[in-house]
Amino acid sequence: MRAGDGTEASAATPRKAAFLDRDGVINRDRAYVSRWEDFEFVPGAVDAMRRLKKAGYALVVVTNQSGIARGYYSEAQYQALTAAMQQALLDAGAAVDAVYHCPHHPKGKVAELAIDCDCRKPAPGMILRAAKELNLSLADSILVGDKPSDIEAARAAGVGRAYIVQSDNAESTTGLAGADAAHADLQSCVAALLPD
Repeated sequence: MRAGDGTEASAATPRKAAFLDRDGVINRDRAYVSRWEDFEFVPGAVDAMRRLKKAGYALVVVTNQSGIARGYYSEAQYQALTAAMQQALLDAGAAVDAVYHCPHHPKGKVAELAIDCDCRKPAPGMILRAAKELNLSLADSILVGDKPSDIEAARAAGVGRAYIVQSDNAESTTGLAGADAAHADLQSCVAALLPD
């Protein structure tokens, strides 16, 4: 499912994108964050996103949100938080082109969302859908995630380069997990990718 900024992809040459996981990459991973007052940007993340935007990357958030299927928060609560995040990033000069989320989990309590799907990472569905809807060149794009499942999704979708960063999530790793490189956080990843 997607929340965008209202712009439509043109028939022009496909653009490169920076696919970013949300929890642990953009904001601190505090397990099932669902309220804006609990949302805290990872230090340096907003600046890193601004740098990616200036370098010509479309910013696309791809996030598993199993808390919806688990009944921890509603789709409406998720959308309200997403709108607040998008507005904060827009105000900071780091406007996100689109946000895609997967509300599913096979062991969820919400019956219609308790399914196996093609969008929950490590499946590549969100990335592939974004590429189609936003006219993106996957080969020229990057993905930054904090878990092996993020890297697996990037590889399955054909994203050119995938980077892993450390986070508070238990599934985060200090190893490469199949990524092209590992970094402490999004800011250090972007600094290596776009040196001054």
